[in-house]
Amino acid sequence: MVTTAWDVAAAVPDPEIPVLDIAEMGILRSVVVDETGHVIVTITPTYSGCPAMKAIETTIVDELKRAGFGDVDVRTQLAPAWTTDWMTDDARRKLEREGIAPPARSGSQDDILCPRCASPDTDLISPFGSTACKSLMVCSSCGEPFHHFKTL
Repeated sequence: MVTTAWDVAAAVPDPEIPVLDIAEMGILRSVVVDETGHVIVTITPTYSGCPAMKAIETTIVDELKRAGFGDVDVRTQLAPAWTTDWMTDDARRKLEREGIAPPARSGSQDDILCPRCASPDTDLISPFGSTACKSLMVCSSCGEPFHHFKTL
């Protein structure tokens, strides 16, 4: 099996939510290998000033070099701005399995369901969770607190 530069970069985990990789998150925008073997990876931050971006960039470079790609540049693209609509359905399912309510699709007014018991009877505790992309919620049905990945 041939490992492509895309495959290597895509497998880099999100340092804040390591059950997801940067491709599933929609952070990985493109991977181009030119005729000289130079690899250019383009990523988009989930949030302006996201502290994980430097760690993601470093890991991309390290993993590509470990896979035999010697000349690597990582570029940050700010426009168009990242949206939770770029997250894959697999990413949303993985969030739920980890006890994090996934974001709604843009334009959707879906209730935030408890990832443990699926109840829509949930309340916001704090708009700020363990990371900037999450808020802290509680389920009135089962009493469990949980994170909700904010919809952008």
